[in-house]
Amino acid sequence: MTLEQILTEIRSYVGVLELAPQSGSEHPEISWGDFFFYYAPDGEVPRNRQPYATIVTKDYPDDVESRLDAPDRWRLNIHVGSQLFTDLLGYPPESIEESTVDFSETDTFLPHPLYGAYGWVAVVNPGSRTTTRALAALHEAHLADQRRVERRQARGGAGPAHD
Repeated sequence: MTLEQILTEIRSYVGVLELAPQSGSEHPEISWGDFFFYYAPDGEVPRNRQPYATIVTKDYPDDVESRLDAPDRWRLNIHVGSQLFTDLLGYPPESIEESTVDFSETDTFLPHPLYGAYGWVAVVNPGSRTTTRALAALHEAHLADQRRVERRQARGGAGPAHD
């Protein structure tokens, strides 16, 4: 699956906010060209909440094991939680043995190189083995973020822009 196909899918979700920092924006230069997704129907980037999914197109200083600086490589990252993480990888997030993981493997569900222990999975260049499950996981992550936002609003908490 291409990056553009995944973007098209995510952009179809009700209430999605896509943050895509570009050259010259107020966002850090390292983030330019990457994508960050939130449930935020008001169109405001949440201040106190992480995205539920990201797409990164390059290595970051503390995140190089996926080898994203090589041509035509990118990584889809999804916060799936403990249960789906376990279903996808066969072990729970808290039992990751990073020394045994090849974070550069393509079209395979992997723990996120930095946030796997928190229920994040990663797929470098999703393809025929991972696309269907990755799209389902993305949609579930979006719905989970929506439920979190709506619970906070029901409790009288700040809206999505100020959670």
